[in-house]
Amino acid sequence: MTPDDLEDFASRYTAAWCSQDAARVAAFFAENGSLTINAGEPAVGRAAITEAAQGFMTAFPDMVVAMDSLGRAGGRVTYHWTLTGTNTGPGGTGNAVRISGYEAWRFGPDGLIAESWGHFDAADYERQLTMGTPSAR
Repeated sequence: MTPDDLEDFASRYTAAWCSQDAARVAAFFAENGSLTINAGEPAVGRAAITEAAQGFMTAFPDMVVAMDSLGRAGGRVTYHWTLTGTNTGPGGTGNAVRISGYEAWRFGPDGLIAESWGHFDAADYERQLTMGTPSAR
């Protein structure tokens, strides 16, 4: 994948996360692709990835994801992002959240994500959910 193709792919992936349509996110993954968040149990296959994405979209109906940067490391593409939103979904705290993280992608021969390993600071995320947004960073 050329740098321009990768930039386009990542831009469209970002738009999918902002769309409130979790199936659009899953469409960027190979049929049996996987998404692992913070070393948890991987979501394998598009239905499971749709469910994982939907969890964030439901919790944050006003969620916006911004692409911060793209890079390459160890044969993977690193996609750095920042999520902002208000936790007003069912059972939400009403608190605004701003959290940054990354995904490390391995692409399959079909040009889709075969494996994604994602990470964000879970402690900071929980603190923002329960105590409110962080002070200016």
